[in-house]
Amino acid sequence: MEKLVACLHKRPDALCRLICFPWAGGGTLQLSQWSRLFNDSIEVYCIRLPGRETRLEEPFAKDMTSIINEITTVLLKEFKEKPFAFFGHSLGAYMSFATALHLRKKYGLEPVHLFVSSAHAPNSAACLALKTAYISDDDSDLLGSIRTLGGITVLPNNEDVRRELALTFRQDARVFQTLSFNKAEMNIPFSCDITYFCGSDDTAYDAQGWQELTTGDTSFYELPGDHFYLLQSSNESFLTKHITRCIENADL
Repeated sequence: MEKLVACLHKRPDALCRLICFPWAGGGTLQLSQWSRLFNDSIEVYCIRLPGRETRLEEPFAKDMTSIINEITTVLLKEFKEKPFAFFGHSLGAYMSFATALHLRKKYGLEPVHLFVSSAHAPNSAACLALKTAYISDDDSDLLGSIRTLGGITVLPNNEDVRRELALTFRQDARVFQTLSFNKAEMNIPFSCDITYFCGSDDTAYDAQGWQELTTGDTSFYELPGDHFYLLQSSNESFLTKHITRCIENADL
């Protein structure tokens, strides 16, 4: 499990686990640090994808299905033993959604709360368009796009680092394009509450469709900042306090 999951503060007596899913090109560094902001009732797991950090020598995932299968295979025991919630930002929102969908369909399990950030609803036309968008093979173009999102303030000078960053982002973007979901083919998939977050200065997202995916409540919050608003300390504080409140108010 240590290969797949970063858990900086183990809390075996926690009431609930929060599973965090990273954005395209991301690792576990930022979201795993959230564990210091939660109390002992919540244990934070951060998903580490192949091709980065301690999994640098592994080949990148080819599709969303392979990621879902690894997560559910490795963490099925943990999903069954105590309540869990998901948080996903950008690509991570789609990974968390796809994993939750698989758990519900195959095992009858679902998170007590699904927290998603900066992502089109997977049943929206905007998401479909993004899945067919062109992914540049030019590293400079790709890194420029990431910089525009706010993920990089200054591009690294080291050419090898730039190349690795572009490669990771490109591979993750291609994984997103393999997301398979057709709302018309199924009933409302979830009963848990869904909370959606975004940055006020980010690209506009077609987010309203998230409320069509659950019979539970859906809430929407806009926080100051760009695509990576969640890395600002004030927003980090809001997010972790809000997530804690939602989890502690859930019927665990």
